Amino acid sequence: MAAITIGALTKEFPGGVRALDGLDLTIVDGEFFALLGPSGCGKTTLLRTIAGLESPTSGSIRIGSREVTPLPPGARDVAMVFQDYALFPHMTVQENIAYPLKIRRQPRPARAAKAVSVGAQLGLDGLMARRPAELSGGQQQRVALARAVACHPSVFLFDEPLSNLDARLRLEARTFLKRLQRELGVTTVFVTHDQAEALALADRIAVMEAGRIRQVGTPREVFGRPANTFVANFIGSTPMNLLPGVVSGGRVELSGQALALPPSVADALGDGEKVIVGVRPEYVSLSRDRGDLAGAVSIVEHLGTSSLVTVEVDGLLVGATVPEDTEPEPGTPVWLTPSPARVLIYRHDDGTLVG
Repeated sequence: MAAITIGALTKEFPGGVRALDGLDLTIVDGEFFALLGPSGCGKTTLLRTIAGLESPTSGSIRIGSREVTPLPPGARDVAMVFQDYALFPHMTVQENIAYPLKIRRQPRPARAAKAVSVGAQLGLDGLMARRPAELSGGQQQRVALARAVACHPSVFLFDEPLSNLDARLRLEARTFLKRLQRELGVTTVFVTHDQAEALALADRIAVMEAGRIRQVGTPREVFGRPANTFVANFIGSTPMNLLPGVVSGGRVELSGQALALPPSVADALGDGEKVIVGVRPEYVSLSRDRGDLAGAVSIVEHLGTSSLVTVEVDGLLVGATVPEDTEPEPGTPVWLTPSPARVLIYRHDDGTLVG
């Protein structure tokens, strides 16, 4: 096990494309850490640079007490699981699991015993003589994990290993992966563009955009207090309401209606200042008779045990989550009341959180 320390890391590709832009990041020993962001944000480049598959333009990477920036992948004591699992099609499950041990020149009996032991731990006993083409997607994923575990690395690096699985299998694999990491206690870096995966699995999350880290925090922190409007808009199964307004007399005017400013930020904002009010639909209550904002139901989207109700409030669209079977019909006049403790205020000019 080992911590990962990244300092001023930059990766620039030919043509001036800067995939990583001066990143500083510390991943704690034994932590399950997620790199989250949209396609092209640099998260896979960062993972591959930690692995040694990409060379940084500048900056440093330390794994534990070792400076590994100049070292080749095989000398870094990391194990990587790729999106397509990268199994050898001509090898059996046992041979795939044992392959890294073969590279390390371990004796055949020792690596065979280790492959059988790790395979049994991951529920692969009975499949050891099969080849990848004879396995399901979930079984292939477990073989790739077993191959990584067999090395006893200091660090696991996972590049979207669940993305090829169907929805139900992804949920099962997510639980399995979390339990496995807890049991092994190995520092793990997990790349995903699926924020539900990151929120469910990670001890901490780094949200990336355009080669930069926009926020690092626990799942609760990045969900409950996004540091900027990019993170606020990216995190959450339903989009956060981000409503433009103007400060006036301790309130925020929203297109003809108004909300009270949270006391924690009132002193930091002056009258006439443009802001963005952020509140998640889960923290907005809907009523037929009273509330803070009056409007009419525009759209109802069924989500299973709840529904997302979009309400038009003087030209603004505001979402509220309601329990199933309580949805009002489109066109119904309603009132919305954001939970005061959950309202966030962002500066209009740069999108940063106030307070």
